[in-house]
Amino acid sequence: MKTTITLDAIDGAARAGRVHTARGTFTTPCFMPVGTRGAVRHLAADDLEALGADVVLGNTYHLMLRPGVDTIDALGGLHRFTDWDGHILTDSGGYQIFSLAPKVDDDGAVFRSVYDGSSHRLTPEGAVDVQRRLGADIQMVLDVCPPAKATAPVMRTAVDRTALWARRARRQFTNDEAAVDRQSQFGIVQGGLDLALRTESAERTIEIGFDGYAVGGLSVGESRAEMLPPLATVAAMLPDDQPRYFMGLGDPIGMVEVVALGVDMFDCVLPTRLARHGTLLTSGGRLNIKRAEFARSDDPLDPLLPASPVARYSRGYLRHLLSVDEPTAGRLLSLHNLAWVFDFVARMRQAIVDGRFESFRRDVHEVWAAS
Repeated sequence: MKTTITLDAIDGAARAGRVHTARGTFTTPCFMPVGTRGAVRHLAADDLEALGADVVLGNTYHLMLRPGVDTIDALGGLHRFTDWDGHILTDSGGYQIFSLAPKVDDDGAVFRSVYDGSSHRLTPEGAVDVQRRLGADIQMVLDVCPPAKATAPVMRTAVDRTALWARRARRQFTNDEAAVDRQSQFGIVQGGLDLALRTESAERTIEIGFDGYAVGGLSVGESRAEMLPPLATVAAMLPDDQPRYFMGLGDPIGMVEVVALGVDMFDCVLPTRLARHGTLLTSGGRLNIKRAEFARSDDPLDPLLPASPVARYSRGYLRHLLSVDEPTAGRLLSLHNLAWVFDFVARMRQAIVDGRFESFRRDVHEVWAAS
């Protein structure tokens, strides 16, 4: 099904909208928590429902290895397997081409399993078929994600292979009429920090024609000042009536900056990873709950977020749980950080609707520039 976005408001380039898929509708801007192995770390489906999550990510590479696509398919697909009725977006394994350095050629990539060392070949067509069997609502094409500052020949090859694989993936996807009715497929724009390559990659991806478009290969080690120009170049080229997804971003300034350029969707492990190590997102910036000064604090984590799932607990208690390695700490702090991010994104959407996005953006920089 062709995924579309209805725009409820535009403030500058920032967009507040509703994305329509075969499963239903979700609002944008949209932060998507990452459930790498079929769960967001420490949390379950009912937690995500209570937090108000709309879309959760699954990792194709990990799920195809453990428990395996045959098992998930036999148990009714990823939604039934995880008992999650919201949207699921699955990546393609392309990020693992960046992080695991597999052997790559024009046909695909050969990975070593991080679990048992066994060898697995993933092709553009294979990534489509795995994600079809997983039952994702939105599946991503297999792409080549090089380091942002890769050499010119490496970046050239990555752009060419990404375009080649995108065309093959689209052909495989559209050949299955049943999958087209149930799922959407997003193309990915690569090109590193090179504006000419970014433009070329965007043109080649749009020419193929996808249900939505993602910007990959950014937020992978470059500075924010380096990241924004190529994103601005691509965002200005993407179709207005389809969703735009920035892959791998979850800090407050990063989120507000990409939304300022017209991005609708973004994902990141950062909020839950920070939580597991005792760093909390609050209205006053980052808070390290491990600091000794909080040992006897009776204050809540964020007095300005009374809806936090952990508002009933004191900083002193939460610090205690973390200091004695009580697993409950990771769960509670993860719930808080995700609740904070969802509230932040909701306030950002309202600022767009109210026509005061620039004021909101300035306030975010004032609080978070030093965090």
